[in-house]
Amino acid sequence: MNRISKRVTTLLVVLIVTIGNAQNNGEDEMGAWYMYFGANKIAERFSIHTEAQFRYYETASNFNQLLLRTGLNYHINPNAIATGGYAFISTDGTFEEFPDEVNSKEHRIFQQFILKNKVWEFLFEHRYRLEQRFLDFGDATDTQHRARYRIQLTLPLTDTFFLNFYDELFINLQDDLFGQNRLYGALGINISGNSSVQVGYLRNQFTNAVYDRFQIGLFYNPDLRGLFKKNNGDSD
Repeated sequence: MNRISKRVTTLLVVLIVTIGNAQNNGEDEMGAWYMYFGANKIAERFSIHTEAQFRYYETASNFNQLLLRTGLNYHINPNAIATGGYAFISTDGTFEEFPDEVNSKEHRIFQQFILKNKVWEFLFEHRYRLEQRFLDFGDATDTQHRARYRIQLTLPLTDTFFLNFYDELFINLQDDLFGQNRLYGALGINISGNSSVQVGYLRNQFTNAVYDRFQIGLFYNPDLRGLFKKNNGDSD
């Protein structure tokens, strides 16, 4: 009887811990990412990438992550773009709020290459990215490297509406090979010639967890070349 009781107790403890972890990491919640992206031309072949993302464990509360990213794009041709840039990330890695907890900080350098092509009405984009990650956990630091590949498909429905889908794989270049996989689908609305909004869903899969995220993204790409041109009409 004692042996049976011990086994039952052990199973109950494991079950409670498992359920507790599932509740505490926010996996069962529909979180949200609110995002801004910009690609602003400053010369014939150069543009500046700007980006801000506000990520939450829940739809409108419980902060998870702030991501700020910028970079310089070199447009090799209309269908090929090379980019180098920097990102800052602040992450609250716990679903529950704890007093005096310290968010991890990350400084990230990245290099990426984008190729675009069109098949019938389908617009394809292949994005290849390398990242060098410098992480600060408050009481420890770490340097990590990873590679990312994203294939994206855009289907225009009308001049105003379009569908956007992508799948992105993250590969760690140290330790475990698989990092995460992001599967995304959205309805897009063209507001003007240089701005659009996407409303969609992201399934973010890690080795031991899967997160569902509602997403709203604003894309604003004004041409800034006029600000960098010299005023030839000026005279001394």
